Amino acid sequence: MVELIIKNGFVFDPINRVNGEKMDIAIKDGKIVSTVTRKAKVIDAAGLTIMPGGVDIHTHIAGGEVNTGRMVRPEDHVKDVVSKTAMTRSGTGYSIPSTFVTGYRYSTMGYTTVMNPSMAPLEAKHTHEELNDIPLVDKASYPLIGDWWFVLEYLRKGDIEGCARHVAWMMDITKGYAIKIVNPGGLESWGFGHNVHSIDDQVPNFCITPREIITGLAKVNKMLNLPHSIHLHTNNLGLPGNYVTTLETMKALESVPYEGRPVGHITHLQFSSFGGDGWGNMKSAAEEISSYINAHNHMTFDMGQVIFTDTTTMTADGPFEYTLYQLSGHKWVNSDVETETSGGIIPFHYKKNNAVNAKQWSIGLELALLIKDPWKIFMTTDHPNGGPFAAYPRILAWLSSKKARTATLNHCHKKAQRASLLPSIDRELTLYELAIMTRAGQAKALGLKNKGHLGVGADADVAIYAINPETTDIAQKYKTVRRAFKHAAYTIKDGQIVVKDGEVVGNVSGRTMWLDVQTKEPCKIDEDMKSKFKQYWTVEYDNYPVYDHYVKVKDKITVKATV
Repeated sequence: MVELIIKNGFVFDPINRVNGEKMDIAIKDGKIVSTVTRKAKVIDAAGLTIMPGGVDIHTHIAGGEVNTGRMVRPEDHVKDVVSKTAMTRSGTGYSIPSTFVTGYRYSTMGYTTVMNPSMAPLEAKHTHEELNDIPLVDKASYPLIGDWWFVLEYLRKGDIEGCARHVAWMMDITKGYAIKIVNPGGLESWGFGHNVHSIDDQVPNFCITPREIITGLAKVNKMLNLPHSIHLHTNNLGLPGNYVTTLETMKALESVPYEGRPVGHITHLQFSSFGGDGWGNMKSAAEEISSYINAHNHMTFDMGQVIFTDTTTMTADGPFEYTLYQLSGHKWVNSDVETETSGGIIPFHYKKNNAVNAKQWSIGLELALLIKDPWKIFMTTDHPNGGPFAAYPRILAWLSSKKARTATLNHCHKKAQRASLLPSIDRELTLYELAIMTRAGQAKALGLKNKGHLGVGADADVAIYAINPETTDIAQKYKTVRRAFKHAAYTIKDGQIVVKDGEVVGNVSGRTMWLDVQTKEPCKIDEDMKSKFKQYWTVEYDNYPVYDHYVKVKDKITVKATV
């Protein structure tokens, strides 16, 4: 029996509507409890801020594209070599950290749950082997389903129930957590050297449109009662004028009944909020996008904030990466995963003196500050696409301090300074709002009932930061905020102290979560499907599923479907 009590801290627990109250947090056997015995170990958190452990809804940390990115970027590793300590293993870092370093860096920032948002089903076994290697955090992965041949065939036939049963099977055989859709229809088109340019374009060979893919899989998601909504990377991502496509996508999802839970989540929204009709007049469309979001409640979003740094872009959106290659001329990897998905990887450097890059930086912050409800918009960089996740403390400073934003904006390209909406935005987020955007809101959107809060029964995942809200004005002392969120005073994972004063002092493997979706009628793995595996896949069907032994620490979540 392991007992711990955190005393006298300022608690920010938005799910339980606790806003900076001085209170104690009791922990026993890895869970938050109401009381502990006098034998409990005491952490004196007087003058410190206590939050639930951080949750990241979208971060590329494992799988084929991540591993390929590591191989093509030796220069990324050389500049950030991580030595071993008595407690930690050596590795490499920066934009694509090695597996162990990924866990260490998240944990030192007070994060305890991270979600890998892109997993080609054919590469699921390797993805889980990498997830097993990442310590100190719980994790899950989203299989890429939006351009999967079987799904497109079901949707073309209008067989939503059959599609739902097939997706349930996919969650089981990939050990997945959510439906991931990337540039719907565009990935299949990319196999023929093309793309789609609106949500009503025809996808080659399937006579189906992106609109039908998006709304069809949103309906499938509801039938299956999956804890998270569809996780959507929009069409035309990263192109001037794409905010029109984003608005059309959000409006299309209004056709899916909203019953108090989001029907869709658009990820890295910054990359989907560009105005203009070319790079010469590319501009922010944050006002148009945020205005729509403020008036509707059927969706959630994450930022995809840009950081001014060298990084590595990677996405299943092969057409987008090719466009980026044409713009940058940097080395480029392109891939096509059989009948499932595509992909691309390109190094990239976001620069303050580049007008487009500086506008992108501004757009991410504009969205987060103009969207009134922090339960709708969450903090991410689309790691590593907008920048490494280790830069999160800088974003928290920008969100909470106009002074910090202005200091950065003043060093940006003059054209971007003139175009930025940030000088007109006075909003500065509070610690309570930051707790929503970095843990409570993300956990709620993911349907993780034991995460993102400090109520009795929750997982004992806790972050403690050296910020005294009674004496520190975080809007003025933004450098203090940066330091505090970069090096947590304590990170507690499953009731164990794993970080103290920004250093890893303990080890927990962390669980891998996946969905066991129980349908009334199972998906029938018939001879037609097996014959297609023989015809189109490089593996036999029997070698395709991820069996339980591939997962080191299992956290199977049972879901009852209505179909």
